[in-house]
Amino acid sequence: MRRNTKILLTIAVLWISGVGYYMYRYSKNNENEDEFAGDKNLRFQPGGGDKGRAADLAENPDDSTKLDIHSWLRAHERGYIDKTKVSPGGDAYSRNKFNQVESDKLKCTRDIPDTRNQLCKTHAWKEDLLPTSVIITFHNEARSTLLRTITSVLLRSPPHLIQEIILVDDYSDKPDDGLELAQIQKVKILRNERREGLMRSRVKGADAATAPILTFLDSHCECNQHWLEPMLERVMEDSKRVVCPIIDVINMDNFQYVGASADLRGGFDWNLVFKWDYMTANQRNARRSDPIAPIRTPMIAGGLFMIDKAWFDELGKYDMMMDVWGGENLEISFRVWQCQGSLEIIPCSRVGHVFRKQHPYTFPGGSGNVFTRNTRRAAEVWMDEYKEYYYAAVPSARNVPFGNIQSRLELRKKLSCKPFAWYLEHVYPELRIPDKKDVAFGALQQGTLCMDTLGHFADGTVGVYECHGSGGNQEWALTKDKSIRHSDLCLTVVTQNPGELLKLHGCQEKNTKQKWEKLDNNRLQFMGSSLCIDSKVHKEKGLTLETCDSSSLTQVWKFTLNNLKH
Repeated sequence: MRRNTKILLTIAVLWISGVGYYMYRYSKNNENEDEFAGDKNLRFQPGGGDKGRAADLAENPDDSTKLDIHSWLRAHERGYIDKTKVSPGGDAYSRNKFNQVESDKLKCTRDIPDTRNQLCKTHAWKEDLLPTSVIITFHNEARSTLLRTITSVLLRSPPHLIQEIILVDDYSDKPDDGLELAQIQKVKILRNERREGLMRSRVKGADAATAPILTFLDSHCECNQHWLEPMLERVMEDSKRVVCPIIDVINMDNFQYVGASADLRGGFDWNLVFKWDYMTANQRNARRSDPIAPIRTPMIAGGLFMIDKAWFDELGKYDMMMDVWGGENLEISFRVWQCQGSLEIIPCSRVGHVFRKQHPYTFPGGSGNVFTRNTRRAAEVWMDEYKEYYYAAVPSARNVPFGNIQSRLELRKKLSCKPFAWYLEHVYPELRIPDKKDVAFGALQQGTLCMDTLGHFADGTVGVYECHGSGGNQEWALTKDKSIRHSDLCLTVVTQNPGELLKLHGCQEKNTKQKWEKLDNNRLQFMGSSLCIDSKVHKEKGLTLETCDSSSLTQVWKFTLNNLKH
């Protein structure tokens, strides 16, 4: 009897175990099927059209099955970040070109200083604002910075104003970087099947967005208090306004959050590289009565901005023939202004951004060629005859193919966009246009070396550096009023003696210490003297004044472009 009882008990245990195992396998299979189906639905289908991409997002898990951001962080924050942490003794900068170890230490809910003007903190924003879709593209982004970006959007925005956060994974090595975040409420994920680059990835996210207003962010940001409402208010007042926040600095080494100046606007030189321009004294004085008023900007940095979705579509989205990264901010800035829109920086909106010194990812064909190709496309479509100044500043650009631009030229015609001369006169009059009467413009070359500011500013010295053909510090003009000019700085003689260093000082039309003559033998002679610009001691001191010597090769300077026509 006991023996039969034991046998029956054993059979019962095995049966219960079998049922339990079957239920477990059934549950896991369903989970795996759901995960596989989700992964399949998130893949980029080339040529699928807007409807197909919207359907991809519609099949993301419903928000009712997801965790809110607080619950998700409590359960998964540390585990999610630690899966890709830097190994002990490993290089903290190798993957992302910022200190990932320091980033990974920080909680995603860390406090950051409120860097807004005090007037912003007491301002009452409109309550009937429309929601926005936040679009964040990424490729192999550090998990801690990506998660901190998402967390700051969700926790520092009124919940009803965030319709969704659309993550576009541009073919990262680890699909789970994005897929795991899709379990957070309001977060949706799309994944490219191959590397598409920033522009095509952003368009993919924009096509799938369901809110009437789009907000583009980089994947290593932190939104500050009430960053969203001031921008939404401006876009809702005028659908053709494209607005961006003041971009605060997150230090790439220690991740300290530092407030940026509110006296900066976006600009560029003729090499078409973005730079921050400090407002003129008149502009700053005009803002004293209302320091939180929007700032008209000739150009946006490009990583962070808001735009009406219908206007984004009508305006032609991005140039889809541009690759990877670079030049897209130049192109969209020209296009917005020339096609009846406007660009603004909103002082009461602050978003921190990790600024790196180099890119962490590769560019097919090299970053220089990709950037130049993209920039050439913008110049050829939007700059009219003024593109010649770009080629004078960056002569190497002429050798980089830029592809077919017919569709973009047709878009410009369709939108009845203004000429580039209008942009220079009404939007960016501060950009000095080289005069056709100027003697020469471009790089001042001496063999393989070029005259270079070496990054120095007012009262700085000047030297030579290997010619790079990209303008910037090597962009000079010998003007009709006899000055050798770099932007608003001129080559200046401090003391008229052989061996004296030359300096950069603010240009003054009547300053006799800034007057030069270009001799037939390619010497640059200080007017009224027998002294010429010489590079013989550039390694030790910089460029100096020396007695003119027709046999000296260190006094020979040739411009890359001698005749300007427009």
